[in-house]
Amino acid sequence: MEILNDEYYMRLALDIAAKAAGQTGINPVVGCVVVKEGRIIGIGTHLKRGTGHAEVHALQMAGSEAEGATVYVTLEPCSHFGKTPPCCERIIAAKAARVVVAAGDPNPQVSGRGIARLREEGIEVTVGILEHESRLMNEKFNKYITTRLPFVTLKTASTLDGKIASRTGDSRWVTGTAAREQVHTLRHQHEAIMVGIGTVLADDPLLNTRTSVPAIDPIRIIVDSTLRLPLNARVVTDRTIRTIVLTSANSDNARKQALESAGVEVIVCGEGAKVNLQTAMEKLGELEIGSILLEGGGKLNGAMLEAGLIDKIILYYAAKIIGGAEAPGTFSFEGIDKMADAIELENVNVEMAGEDICVTGYPVYK
Repeated sequence: MEILNDEYYMRLALDIAAKAAGQTGINPVVGCVVVKEGRIIGIGTHLKRGTGHAEVHALQMAGSEAEGATVYVTLEPCSHFGKTPPCCERIIAAKAARVVVAAGDPNPQVSGRGIARLREEGIEVTVGILEHESRLMNEKFNKYITTRLPFVTLKTASTLDGKIASRTGDSRWVTGTAAREQVHTLRHQHEAIMVGIGTVLADDPLLNTRTSVPAIDPIRIIVDSTLRLPLNARVVTDRTIRTIVLTSANSDNARKQALESAGVEVIVCGEGAKVNLQTAMEKLGELEIGSILLEGGGKLNGAMLEAGLIDKIILYYAAKIIGGAEAPGTFSFEGIDKMADAIELENVNVEMAGEDICVTGYPVYK
């Protein structure tokens, strides 16, 4: 028999928060459970930026029974007026007796204020229950709110010998159905998807989300230093999804105007002949794009890695070997001279995705 304790109810709050991953924009995913005398009397999660937070939904469900109850929430209740009123005031008004918080707000400008406000009103507050799980769930939000830069997840699929396509360019399909389905879920969970112009010219992809149930399509971002993007490419002609092209100052102005007339947003990033990727991330952050799924080819992957702009790496490996000196690899860049200087991954996790191997980790930049 499972013992009911703070972790039990907090895990439930985390579980319901996770279901809304990908639909809250730059806001965090948050879950809340209200418990009184051994009964769950309210439950809620944040569903969309600008709408009620998890605490509001849970307390509305609990109604007058919330008085004297314990509120479990996966992130510190907000204490400021933003797009919605502060949640700590809603908890105070409900006359809750105790609040259990998984993690404090990572925003240094507001961190701790919600907890302090609750304690000022005599409400008992416990902090740190399943804190690691909460912070991991909101890793995208945590980076954006502290740096105003998007959290970048690189995803790639390759053979065991590190090839993302054959020497002829054929890449359908490197991995199996299960892995490809997981990738479309990843697209749903990120605000944008980014590829290089080479991928668009080779495959003419739509870059949308295709899952068995309706899902959110990410903003499409194309890195194209010389504006080679054809006006008849599907990412241009399909206007159901926002498309952004990152280019250099040396790109042709007539091409820029033509793309903009076709509904594409063109952003100049840097003064050189190539897109300045650091500048690109800063400008995308200014557009409130808080997370990006990078599905580039070897050159873009390598450039982003060299620039230290990748936060998380997800590598799918098919149990195949195809060889080929000219076959494109996962990362294409000048490379490291000494093995001791290699970019290592930490917090590595390995699991199966159908018949394929999925390796997840976080790069450590020296």
